Amino acid sequence: MARLRERRGFTLIEIMVVVIILGLLAVLVAPNVIDKLSVAKDKTARTQIELLGTALDSYRLDNGTYPSTQQGLEALWAKPITAPEPRNWAGPYLKKHVPQDPWGHAYVYHSPGEQSPDGYDLLSLGADGAPGGEGEDADLKSWE
Repeated sequence: MARLRERRGFTLIEIMVVVIILGLLAVLVAPNVIDKLSVAKDKTARTQIELLGTALDSYRLDNGTYPSTQQGLEALWAKPITAPEPRNWAGPYLKKHVPQDPWGHAYVYHSPGEQSPDGYDLLSLGADGAPGGEGEDADLKSWE
C-alpha cells in the first residue's frame, strides 16, 4: 500500500491569496486610520491650548498680568526670575511641565498678543511647525 505524503506548509497560490487580501485590507483601512489620527492630534492640541489658557488666567488672577513673552509658558511651572517678577506667584499652575503640541513642537506664546493686545496669543503651528498651512499643517489658535 502506498502511503500518501502528508501535506505540510502552504502552496504558493495560498500564500499569494493571503498577501493580496492583506494588501486590500491595508489599502482600505489605512486612510481611515490616518484620518482618525490627524483628527485626534487636532483635538488634543485644541484641548491643550484651552488648558494652558486656563492656567494663564489663574496666573493673571494671582499676579495681575500674564507672563511676558520672555518668561513664556514656563512661568506656569516655575516662578519667573526675569522682569516683571510676579507679585503673588502661587504655582505651579500646571500638574506637569508645559507640554509640546501633539506634533512635538513648542507652543508659540506672545504676551501682549497681536490678536489680543490686553492678553496673550497662544498657538500651535501644526504638523509642519511653520506658520500657515492647511489640513494637518494648519495653525491652531487660542483666539479662534
